[in-house]
Amino acid sequence: MAAGNTRRTIAAGAIGNVLEWYDFAVYGYFAAAIGRAFFPQEDPVAQVLAAFGIFAVGFLMRPVGGAVIGSLGDKFGRRAALTVSVAAMAIPTFLVGILPDYRVLGVAAPIILTLLRMVQGLSVGGEYTTSIIFIIERAPPDRRALIGALGSCGAVGGILLGSATGALLASLMSEAALEEWGWRIPFLAGLAVGLAGVVLRRHVEETPRLLQRRGSPLLDTVRNHGPLLARLAGLSVFNSVGFYLMFVYIVGWLQFADGIAPARALEINSLSMALLMPVMVAMAWLSDRYGRRPVMLAAVALAVAGALPFFWLMHQPQTGIVLLGQLGFVLSVGTFIGVQPALMVEAVPSEIRCTAIALGYNVTLGLVGGLSPLAATWLVHRTENNYSPAFMIMIAAAVSFAAILRFEETYRAKLAAA
Repeated sequence: MAAGNTRRTIAAGAIGNVLEWYDFAVYGYFAAAIGRAFFPQEDPVAQVLAAFGIFAVGFLMRPVGGAVIGSLGDKFGRRAALTVSVAAMAIPTFLVGILPDYRVLGVAAPIILTLLRMVQGLSVGGEYTTSIIFIIERAPPDRRALIGALGSCGAVGGILLGSATGALLASLMSEAALEEWGWRIPFLAGLAVGLAGVVLRRHVEETPRLLQRRGSPLLDTVRNHGPLLARLAGLSVFNSVGFYLMFVYIVGWLQFADGIAPARALEINSLSMALLMPVMVAMAWLSDRYGRRPVMLAAVALAVAGALPFFWLMHQPQTGIVLLGQLGFVLSVGTFIGVQPALMVEAVPSEIRCTAIALGYNVTLGLVGGLSPLAATWLVHRTENNYSPAFMIMIAAAVSFAAILRFEETYRAKLAAA
């Protein structure tokens, strides 16, 4: 593939991930303001909980979206599915920005917000997996993991972009203006990212030799490929737990466990996430030369052996040592998620590739990843042990270690076309 086409393909695949995680970060950043806008004002805590509850509803729609959009990708082509998914994310994101609040619509406001988040959840469920499949299927055989990792970096870039947008608005606007209408600006801006995604994806070619197929890819996957789905789900456990604990939950953990100021905790986490991207790319490149299994097994082995020492480092009073501990997880999690897309794409037959990967990945992400921060919070409170999340990571890594052993080495395998 020519260099220009490769760059265009990566951009077309990654831009949906940028929008997905941009929305994730923006919603989390302004959750308190959203709660006050769309819910009754008797109880501020209930408002925030309700806002995050609606966020969780969208999260739980991911497996459904994975099944629907994955089936579209297998039946009608990857490009068609990706165009649908980015539109289904961009339009609701924009509509959240213009949705009248509770004072205008009453109870209809939170109901409409919930419906919009559900549509977004459907989109998200098929976006990431279909986009990395699209990218990797078109990549040169000796750079599949590298190009897949570059596409996956869109997710990390989206989180950083969303967080930076929130921080910028907070620095430029008064608290009252931000509370009243300023929080809507990032959601309105999301439409521009979505339109760029639609344009990019309309001007890239479909996966070579991909033909429309008869029958239901979803029924075929569920009826005939149960063991494969189980392996994909097990593989995704470490990704789900490791990422959401170490780059979402950890900001709060640093504050209550270490007494670190919120702004400093966000700085540590943002720097760690920025470093996650070069680790993903470097380790994906390594797996293109030495294989998926050894690199991924090393990543989960590091998590099992290093989780407790890394948490101990993050429990120290010096900021530099705290960062060093989180960098241990950057190396482990970054290595794993940099290589995982290529292994999944190479291991799944092309005729069910979008459906099977979307189901296996999103069921684990929706149920295990989505509940990980809540479970970690409960464990710390129940056990009065700030190191409890480390044991969750160790267990997740052990599950994925066992799953990796069930996959054959694929880095030199040919990708069959449907």
